[in-house]
Amino acid sequence: MQEEQEELKSKLTEYRTEHKALDELIEKAAESETPVNLLHMQQLKKKKLWLKDIIQKLESALIDDIIA
Repeated sequence: MQEEQEELKSKLTEYRTEHKALDELIEKAAESETPVNLLHMQQLKKKKLWLKDIIQKLESALIDDIIA
């Protein structure tokens, strides 16, 4: 059970880091004066939302494990 929690925490950290990196990349592209590939931006935003959903699920799983 402890190993499972550590694995969840590790994944959570990894996903948070990736989410933050995507957020920064999207922000820089939006502020840039160079043209942006809208399809690519849409894909990045979808991946960011997917990561946010996964992060919330992992956080919920960790909280449930702590309560149980």
